[in-house]
Amino acid sequence: MNATHPILLIDGSSWLHRAFNALPPLSTQTSEPTGALYGVLNMLHRLLADYQPDYLAVIFDAPGKTFRHEQFAAYKAPRPPLDPQLIQQIEPLHTCIRALGLPLLQIVGVEADDVIGTLTRQATARGLPVLIVSVDKDLTQLVNEQVRILDTMKNVVTDISGVERKFGVPPALIADYLALVGDSSDNIPGVAGVGPITAAKW
Repeated sequence: MNATHPILLIDGSSWLHRAFNALPPLSTQTSEPTGALYGVLNMLHRLLADYQPDYLAVIFDAPGKTFRHEQFAAYKAPRPPLDPQLIQQIEPLHTCIRALGLPLLQIVGVEADDVIGTLTRQATARGLPVLIVSVDKDLTQLVNEQVRILDTMKNVVTDISGVERKFGVPPALIADYLALVGDSSDNIPGVAGVGPITAAKW
């Protein structure tokens, strides 16, 4: 495998939620919701035009629980159920992505992050550059000389120095940093009394 452009690994689940929350509630004449669908496809079209990738994949969370739920029963417990209008747009979006001839990946038992991490390691082992398209802070631990992260809504690319500026630690220490501060969005407790500043110092 040879690539003259970075391999794009797109966090489709992240895009879907961001588009759904950022755009007005668009719909068809028959009242089928389309706002998130419209937003994601627009971002995808712009991304392909800007980066012209040789290889890419769009990765989504698979339905059901993951191995994290087996290890920690309260994982993501407080999250409310997905909005029905968001759910209605998932399958049409998948259909559109496949109709464009793009590979769409969902792996049962793991999250999109896990798939992105695996593909990133496989690509960099072959000496290939990777651009991860996501805003998930967990993925910053993958950043290195070959790997960067793109936030398409802010048009910001994060490299090693960008991770250090944002978190106060290099990518290699992000897993330790997150273990100390926890993650309220996933209902993962950190060390009591330890916030970002203390975690970065430690």
